Amino acid sequence: MTGRPVLTIRGLDVDYGTGTHAVHALRSVDLTLHRGEVLGLAGESGSGKSTLAYAVTRLLSPPGVITGGDVHYHPPGQDPVDLLALSARELRAFRWQELSIVFQGAMNSLNPVHTVHSQLTDVLQAHRPQSRAAERTARAEELLTLVGISKDRLSAYPHQLSGGMRQRVMIAMALALEPEIVIMDEPTTALDVVMQRQILRKLVSLREELGFSVVFITHDISLLIEFSDRIAIMYGGRIVEEAASADIYRDPRHPYSDGLLHSFPALHGPRRELTGIPGSPPHLTAMPAGCAFHPRCGKAFAPCASHVPVLAGPPGEPDRTVACWLHRTPPAA
Repeated sequence: MTGRPVLTIRGLDVDYGTGTHAVHALRSVDLTLHRGEVLGLAGESGSGKSTLAYAVTRLLSPPGVITGGDVHYHPPGQDPVDLLALSARELRAFRWQELSIVFQGAMNSLNPVHTVHSQLTDVLQAHRPQSRAAERTARAEELLTLVGISKDRLSAYPHQLSGGMRQRVMIAMALALEPEIVIMDEPTTALDVVMQRQILRKLVSLREELGFSVVFITHDISLLIEFSDRIAIMYGGRIVEEAASADIYRDPRHPYSDGLLHSFPALHGPRRELTGIPGSPPHLTAMPAGCAFHPRCGKAFAPCASHVPVLAGPPGEPDRTVACWLHRTPPAA
């Protein structure tokens, strides 16, 4: 991807708790989101995907704490903004205006005792207090139409909408102030496959129309292969591979990426055996030494058990990175 960066994350560390009992949830995460792209973030439950999203947006709940690293937003034609240095007031103005998030579970994210109209216009009133009520209503109608919902549903309560419609209301709310970045944290997990595809196609068309950038978080790598430009694979709180989605699909370099790809059936082409990944992800309080994946990896060899591989580009491939000793010379024993 050659576009300019809109969000850069460097060396991000997140712990839950402090002192000797702290759980290291993110470890030296580096990631770049380019302007106008869809960046997929995949991995099993517990790999650190949602923690990364909440750290970037400064929404970590106690005892979560950012212990190191930098997160910078790059507005067009302006100096980078250090998100970790923003005050509470600056952060409140920044969220939804420049960066918004669609949370897991629309039914739990929408207030059940307020109408769709009330919840959409509240966002507009909070960030644009000078706007008039009629203008906010017109914008709410426009937003619903944008995501394929009739504007007469503005008066509905969340329980009167289907799961797919509630999720689209959440997307509309995230786009209300035309942010540069939208983070989507497993927004289609509770929906059936048909509705997942409908919402993702709508998201892609909106991205092309409005030009925002997307971080799409899911455990379902098959969704990312179809809808994202690049994919970053997380395991044990680290990025273990990052590449264009087509490259990940055709030729995954990390054994964990390959295991994820062989955990779902192909919809086209010849049949292939589903091999999956043996074992379970490591508990963050008892991470194995060396490469965190080596106890489950069929290609592990001696250095994997003692040395943590660095995320770097394989020789001759500048557009992808992988953290695996199979693709670089391991350190001497």
